[in-house]
This record gives sequence, structure tokens and C-alpha cells, in this order.
Amino acid sequence: MKLEILGTGCAKCKKLFDLTAEAVKELGIDTMPVKVDKVADIMKYNVMLTPALVINGKVKVAGRLPSKEELTGWLNREK
Repeated sequence: MKLEILGTGCAKCKKLFDLTAEAVKELGIDTMPVKVDKVADIMKYNVMLTPALVINGKVKVAGRLPSKEELTGWLNREK
């Protein structure tokens, strides 16, 4: 599973990274999120608002922090 957190380093971007890393650990998934902070790389996903979460190349959420339930649901479906 490939997890990417899109954002330039704002507090919400850091929070999404931490929340995702925590959910991955709790679910026993053998991967860690990767930070994508270059604007050109973020634009490849057509994301205009950060933070954003990309799972296996698909943008799951952009411009807000998902709830833990949303996040774990997405991760479970992509396992």
C-alpha cells in the first residue's frame, strides 16, 4: 500500500501525517505514509487544498482532516 500526505508543512498536514501513521500502526499495516511537500508534485494530483491523503494513487480527501473512523475505513478497504 502506498500512502502519501500532500502538504507544504502546515499544522494540519503534520496532524494528518501523525493520524495516518497511528492508524497504520493500529491496523498492523506494513507501510508508512510519505510526505509530499513540493507544489509541483502536489499539483500532479490536481489538489488545490491541503492537507490531502492519497492511497494507492487515489486522492481520498483534500482540504480537511478526516475523522479517524473515515481514515481507518479507507485503509481497511485498500489492504
